[in-house]
Amino acid sequence: MVMNKGTGQLIGYARVSTGDQEARLQLDALTVAGCSRIFTDLASGKNIDRPELAAALDYLRPGDTLCVWKLDRFARSLIDLVATVDALTARGIGFKVLTGALASIDPNTPDGRLMLQVVGAMAEFERSLIRDRTRAGLEAAKAQGRVGGRPKAMTPDMLAAAQRRRAAGESYGEIAKALGVGKGTVHRALAAE
Repeated sequence: MVMNKGTGQLIGYARVSTGDQEARLQLDALTVAGCSRIFTDLASGKNIDRPELAAALDYLRPGDTLCVWKLDRFARSLIDLVATVDALTARGIGFKVLTGALASIDPNTPDGRLMLQVVGAMAEFERSLIRDRTRAGLEAAKAQGRVGGRPKAMTPDMLAAAQRRRAAGESYGEIAKALGVGKGTVHRALAAE
């Protein structure tokens, strides 16, 4: 998607959802596209607190173009997408998507605006399907007796040993060291009993 209002700067925005993801692909593509400055967030797409996006939007001036690698790295929902692009347009700022279905669409034309909304709606629909499938999978696992999440740090045997040691007057720190777990883990486990 290309919507360029002038000859200002090309400003990039990249986002990764987790610390395990790597922003290098996005950063490289934005650099090759000619972005003079790139703002990068580490935040889930559903997270409304994206300080680097806010900084990028604040940094942009009329004639500049905001550039993103892919649409799903930018907008949280169709409403968010349309509202943000409308706000950019009102400020005389362009919007460009480097890859994906909207890489060659101009949202200033009626056809481009329609495509923006259709693709945004499809992306939102796909996120909804993923969320529903995840929820169904968790419910099916729970029905089979499997519970997700992190395994307990203290086994029933360890808890019994911790209770005996605590009754004998040992400190939480001594118990934790002996069992090979954290002091907080011992404290929480004993408090729960």
